[in-house]
Amino acid sequence: MATLPSDALPASAASRPLSARDVRTLGLAALGGALEFYDFIIFVFFTAVMGRLFFPPETADWLRQLQTFGLFAAGYLARPLGGIVMAHFGDRTGRKRMFTLSVFMMSVPTLLMGLLPTFATAGYAAPLALLALRLLQGAAVGGEVPGAWVFVSEHVPARRVGLACGTLTAGLTLGILLGSLVATAVNTVFAPEEVLAFAWRLPFVVGGVFGFFAVFLRRWLQETPVFEEMRQRHALVRELPLKAALKGHAPAVAVSMLLTWVLTAGIVVVILMTPTLMQQLHGIPAARALGANSVATLTLTLGCICFGMLADRLGTARALTVGTVALLVTVQLFYRGVASAPELLVPLYALVGFCVGVVGVVPAVMVHAFPPAVRFSGISFSYNVAYALFGGLTPLIVTLAMKQSPLAPASYVTAVCCVGLVVAAYLFRKASAGPDSGTREGDADERPLTAR
Repeated sequence: MATLPSDALPASAASRPLSARDVRTLGLAALGGALEFYDFIIFVFFTAVMGRLFFPPETADWLRQLQTFGLFAAGYLARPLGGIVMAHFGDRTGRKRMFTLSVFMMSVPTLLMGLLPTFATAGYAAPLALLALRLLQGAAVGGEVPGAWVFVSEHVPARRVGLACGTLTAGLTLGILLGSLVATAVNTVFAPEEVLAFAWRLPFVVGGVFGFFAVFLRRWLQETPVFEEMRQRHALVRELPLKAALKGHAPAVAVSMLLTWVLTAGIVVVILMTPTLMQQLHGIPAARALGANSVATLTLTLGCICFGMLADRLGTARALTVGTVALLVTVQLFYRGVASAPELLVPLYALVGFCVGVVGVVPAVMVHAFPPAVRFSGISFSYNVAYALFGGLTPLIVTLAMKQSPLAPASYVTAVCCVGLVVAAYLFRKASAGPDSGTREGDADERPLTAR
C-alpha cells in the first residue's frame, strides 16, 4: 500500500492561511450537513407522538417509549454498513462523490416517513415500514458524518483542521437546532390533537425537501486537494482500505471509538433525550422544554467552533481535557439544578449545551490519527461501529437506569466524561513518548497513532 504523510501536501500549502475558497467550502459543507442531520434527528423530537401512532394503543407508556427509542436506535445500528461501504469508495474513487450520495440517500426515506400510514390504518405494517426507513437513514448518515469531517479537513491548511472540524460539527448540530425549532413551532402552532392527526408529518416532508436542496448545494464543491494529490502520485490504497486501516492503525481505531462514546453521551443524552426527560421528570410543558433545547443547541453550535479553535491553539489533548471537565461539572449542575429550581431550565441548559461543544474536538483527533490513504475508512469504521454500539444502547440504558434514579442521565454522561479524560491523558503521553516525538505536549494528534 502506498501512503502519504498525514498532511500530504507541500509544507507551504499546509501552512497557508485560510482562503476565500476554504471559507466557501466550509460554509457549503456545514450548511449541507445541517440539512441532512435535520433529516436524521427530527424523529427524536416526536418520539412521544410516534409511539402513540405507530404502536398498539393498549401498550404501556414505558414500553411504548422503549419501543420508540428502539426505532431511534435502529438508525444507529445501520450506520456501520452504510459508512463502511461509502468510505471504501471514498478512499478509492474520491471524497466528493460519496459526500453527495449520502445526502440523497437521506432525503428519500425522510420524505417517505411523512407519508407513512399509522398503526390505526396499517396495523403492524406501520412500525415495520418505519423501521425500514429508519435503517435507510442510518446507512446514509453513516457515510455523511465521517465523510464530511474528512472532506473539510483535507481542504484547509493543517493548522486549521480543528476549526474546520469544529465548524462542520457545528453545522451538524445546527441541523439539530433546526429540528428543535421546527418541533417547537409545530407544538406551539397546533393543538396536541392536531399534532396527532396530521401536523407531525410536516417536519418530515420539509426535511425531504431540505435534503434535495442539500444535494444541489454539494454540486458546487470540489474534490479535496489531498485526494487529488494522492491520485496524481498513484498513492491510493491498493488493498481494501478498511483492511489496511484495521491492520496498521489499531491504536487510532481504539482512540477514535472511545472518543465517539464521549460524543454520543453529550449529543444523545444532553441534546436529544433531555427535552423528553424534562417533560417526564419535572412536568415541564413540551413547548417550553423544546424551546430550552433550541437555546442549548444554539450554544452547542457555538461551542463546537470555540473548542475547535481551542484545539488548533492549544492542541487537542488540552482542549479535550478542558471540555470534558466542563461537561462533567455542568451536566451535574443542570440535572440537579432543574430538579430543585425548574425556572433555571433555560440558563442551565444553555451552559451545559455550550460544554457539549467539546465534541468539536473529537473529529480533529480522528483526522490526525489516520493517514490520508485510509482516513475515510478508518474514521468511518471507528465512528460508526462505536456510535452503533454506544448511540444505539444509550437511550435504552438511560431509560432503564432512570427507574432507579432520576439523575441517571447525568451520572451516565459523567462516567463517559471520565473515559474522555483517560483518552486525553493517553494523547499527552503519546506526545512526549518515543524517539519520534517531535510535537509539544498536547499535540499528540499531529502524527498518526499507529502501531510502530
